[in-house]
Amino acid sequence: MQTKHIHHYNGYAVEPSAHRMPDGTFSSNLLLERADSARAEGRYQFYSLDYFTDEEQALQHSTHWAHNWVDTRG
Repeated sequence: MQTKHIHHYNGYAVEPSAHRMPDGTFSSNLLLERADSARAEGRYQFYSLDYFTDEEQALQHSTHWAHNWVDTRG
């Protein structure tokens, strides 16, 4: 069972995730939800931001990517 890694950052719930690929690498994925929006337009999903040999690296990349996205666009 995969542990959820949800935290809040500048008005968004940040949920990074990693998916194991058939070749053994991990896809870095991300779900962002704006705290002040109960509608679908405040929900952003990103898949395969990059690939890593380690699950923790994939999760860290998703988190850093989310913070950058929020800081530059959010």
